[in-house]
Amino acid sequence: MARTKEFDPDAALQAALELFWQRGYEATSMADLVERLGIARASVYATFGSKHELYLRALERYCEQSDAVLLEELSQPGPALPAVRALVRHYAAAGERERQLGCFVTNAAVELAPRDPAASRRVEASFDRLETLLTAALVRAAAQGELAAGREPRALARMLVVLLQGIRVVGKTADGGPRARDAAEQALALLG
Repeated sequence: MARTKEFDPDAALQAALELFWQRGYEATSMADLVERLGIARASVYATFGSKHELYLRALERYCEQSDAVLLEELSQPGPALPAVRALVRHYAAAGERERQLGCFVTNAAVELAPRDPAASRRVEASFDRLETLLTAALVRAAAQGELAAGREPRALARMLVVLLQGIRVVGKTADGGPRARDAAEQALALLG
């Protein structure tokens, strides 16, 4: 008869997400995970597979959570451009915790994507989803006459994806806040 799990795999995955987000992949050992999750090493392997597999699942969970928030923010009825502006300004005005942690996807892009195809695919998929959400909002904005004439929604969305990821990287530095805010305002000026 199989034993039942004596821990909540969902809560353990969330705890792993937080740890990987705080420390990154390389700086997080299996011993760190065992301690943070409060479960035996064998249970970690049996439930999640390798450290790498657990990392990828944590990254996917982060993307699911972030995507849900972004979809909610960018698909509200009414004018679309204010939602895009608010999102960009939110990234630029990140609080202390957000600045220290950055974005888990951006962190994965910097740390693992150049040499880890599985992580790279997940990062690219996240960037694609963000671009799609921004493009849809900007298409709505153009249809409602909110965008400056001649602006191409997809190209603007791509620029904003790059800007938002750059904000998360620059935001981790001591002087990143003012740089991020100035860059955000310059980019928003392009929207009209």
